[in-house]
Amino acid sequence: MNRRRHKKLSRRLVDAALVGDVSRVRAALRAGASAETADTAGSTPLYLASVNGDVGIVRVLLAAGARPDTESGTGSEGTPLCGAACWGHTETVRTLLDHGADPNLREDHGTGRTPLDWASNGPHRETMDLLVAAGARPRE
Repeated sequence: MNRRRHKKLSRRLVDAALVGDVSRVRAALRAGASAETADTAGSTPLYLASVNGDVGIVRVLLAAGARPDTESGTGSEGTPLCGAACWGHTETVRTLLDHGADPNLREDHGTGRTPLDWASNGPHRETMDLLVAAGARPRE
């Protein structure tokens, strides 16, 4: 696939994830967009869907090969699990954990907050309990 087409498909996929359009997400993936793509700001479709709590799109992207621990953005975003935990999207958190997301992975390339930090800032008790059950450890 040439660079221009790749860029166009990536943009379509990121835009579709941002607005929560699962049919457009599927269409972009079928057309050849990589589930691990990012836009020019570094935002990944999985992160955007996770922050929005769109578990349907999260499942589609994970099934298409998106890695649950890929960090999004260039400093203003983070991991999909942190994004979902921040807003208390428990079903999205569960789905990410089921696909191998690390409940102790700090965002900002290992120097920032954990998903549990974000959930406890909420307060999102159900999300916190789910993270702890998955092995998340509180900061020491």
